[in-house]
Amino acid sequence: MAEHIPVHGTDGVHAESRMRDPSFIMKGHHCHSCYELFYVDKGSCRFLIDEHIFDLHAGDFILVPPMALHYTRYVFGSCRRTVILFRSEDLPEEIRDCLPQSSRFFSEATVFQTPEASRPAIAETLQKMAAEDQLRDGQSPLMLKIHLQALLLQCSRVCQFLFDSPADAHTADGRILKASQFICQYYMEPLTSAEVARAAGFSPNYLSRRFRAVTGIGLHEYLVFVRLQHAAQELVSTSDSITTIALRCGFSDSNYFKDSFKKKYGVTPRAYRKLP
Repeated sequence: MAEHIPVHGTDGVHAESRMRDPSFIMKGHHCHSCYELFYVDKGSCRFLIDEHIFDLHAGDFILVPPMALHYTRYVFGSCRRTVILFRSEDLPEEIRDCLPQSSRFFSEATVFQTPEASRPAIAETLQKMAAEDQLRDGQSPLMLKIHLQALLLQCSRVCQFLFDSPADAHTADGRILKASQFICQYYMEPLTSAEVARAAGFSPNYLSRRFRAVTGIGLHEYLVFVRLQHAAQELVSTSDSITTIALRCGFSDSNYFKDSFKKKYGVTPRAYRKLP
C-alpha cells in the first residue's frame, strides 16, 4: 500500500488521524512549505528527518520545520498517528512565546513527550481537530486554528521538550545515524559511497542496503536531497549565481542540479529565488 504526500504546503490548518501498519509504505520522502506536527497516539514508528533518525512511541510529538526532508516507517507493528499541517501565521506571537526556547522550537526538528496522565486531554484536542477537518464548513478554518493554539498551550504546560535528545530517542542503529551525519557534514565534497561506508564502519554494498532498510530512502538519494536543501537556503540568502551555488553544494552538473531541484521544490532554482 502506498500513498502520495504532497510536496507543498497548505492553505490553512489541516489535521488527519490514521492507523498504519507495517504493510503501509510511503511513496517517498517528502517535505512541505509549512510546519508538520506529528503525534503518535498508539504504537511506535521510525521517523527520519534530515540527518536525524528517531524512534517515536505513544505520547511523542515531533515538529517538522518547513522544507525539511522527512519519511516515516512503521517497522514496529500497528501505529495510530495524527498529522497536523500549519503555517507560521496560524500562531500569534503570544502563543509562540509560551513554548520553551520558542525561536529554537520553530527552527529545528523538536521532539516532545506527553506524560501518560495528560494523554487523554491531548487526544481529545487532536480528535476535535481531525473531526473538524472532515467537516470543513465555513467555520472550520477558524476552529482548526483555535484548536491548534489550544493544543500547543496544553503541550507547553505538560510536555517534556527534548532539545538535546537523549540517546534512546534516536534509532538503535547508530552506524546508520553516523552515515547520515557524515553526509550532512561533507555534502559539499564529491562524496562516494565507499567514503560514507568507511565513516560508518560498513562495506559500501551493505551500507546501501542497510541505509534503505532503516530509513526508507537510498543513500545517494539522501545525499542529493541534503545538497538541495542547502542550495535552497543559499538561493534566498545570497546573490551568488545558480551555477556557483550548485558547485558549492556538491553538484558537478548544473543541469542535473536544476532538474533535481525542480523535482523536489516544484519550481526551478531561478523561480524559487524570486518567491516572496
